[in-house]
Amino acid sequence: MFRRALALGLAALAVALLPTAALAASVQIRVEGVTRTIFGAAPPRVEAANALEALDKASLGAEFYIHVTQTSFGPFVDQIGRFPSAGTSGWVYKVNGISPPVGADAYKLADGDVVLWYYATFDASGAGQTTLDLRRDGGNCYRVFRQDDKGARTAAAGATLAVDGRRVVARGGRACVGTHRGLVRATLAGTVRSNAVQ
Repeated sequence: MFRRALALGLAALAVALLPTAALAASVQIRVEGVTRTIFGAAPPRVEAANALEALDKASLGAEFYIHVTQTSFGPFVDQIGRFPSAGTSGWVYKVNGISPPVGADAYKLADGDVVLWYYATFDASGAGQTTLDLRRDGGNCYRVFRQDDKGARTAAAGATLAVDGRRVVARGGRACVGTHRGLVRATLAGTVRSNAVQ
């Protein structure tokens, strides 16, 4: 009788936990700090239901600090690593290259989404930096795009690709780096550095 009650109890617990697990999505996440990548240059996968949970899981896995303040609008990420939000600078996120118009706790993720958290500085008009998106373009060649908050992409002319201790300028937003072993990254003044690509 005890075994049957225990089995029924465990089955009920599994059913109770099922909806929570079903809401989680398998997503990639990267966190870009002021001067360096904090987490996931080549974005790893986490299971999360929303963008805030993805950040929390990344911080637990990589042991970096985050601070979330509760506001009347909901939770607000006011610090990641050693850099708190201040003045016209702070932590924002994008999903699939787009800055959502809702708080990170309200954005429901889907399998395959790519989440980027980054430190942004906003100008007087409220515009922040564009982010860089790096894509392999056959062989040892790469294309770099600037991406605005709406996800619109333009060639990142003049971006610099870094690989194996070398730097190659991407004139017109495209460059071939030759044979290499390490990951390739792109930087451009006034933008948030790119993802890393093999």
